[in-house]
Amino acid sequence: MSETKSLELNALSEADMYEVGRSIGNLLDGHAFIAMFGDLGAGKTTLTKGIAEALGIHDILSPTFTIVRHHEGRLALDHFDAYRIESVDELYAIGFDDYLSGDGVIVMEWCENVPDALPQERLEVHIEGSGGEPRNMELVAFGSKYFKILEVLSKC
Repeated sequence: MSETKSLELNALSEADMYEVGRSIGNLLDGHAFIAMFGDLGAGKTTLTKGIAEALGIHDILSPTFTIVRHHEGRLALDHFDAYRIESVDELYAIGFDDYLSGDGVIVMEWCENVPDALPQERLEVHIEGSGGEPRNMELVAFGSKYFKILEVLSKC
């Protein structure tokens, strides 16, 4: 396992979640993987909307029933929802390898359902809280590319 670094952000509102997403999106270059963890209503899709806006994409919906939605922007964004995925094999059966080898950004919600599918280098986003309550977020970077993102976010 590669070295990791982490950053905690606390008492975030929905607007804060969106802005953190925009900040992350502005720092992304090609071939990036954002792995999201959190309960229903935690704000994973709100964070994804912020990332997408920074990439020039404005039509983000949760891909729960389609598993993946592809969007074109400054960088391509493949938005996965693994909520209904029952095994890593099921994920690979829909061509996950092809997405991983692409040059765009992958944001995957419900990564706790497919931990063995996550690439070695990634940014994990662990969100606690739901509904109207403030959120706590832990960002965990796996790999130097993502260390730089945490470094910039820690100064905001």
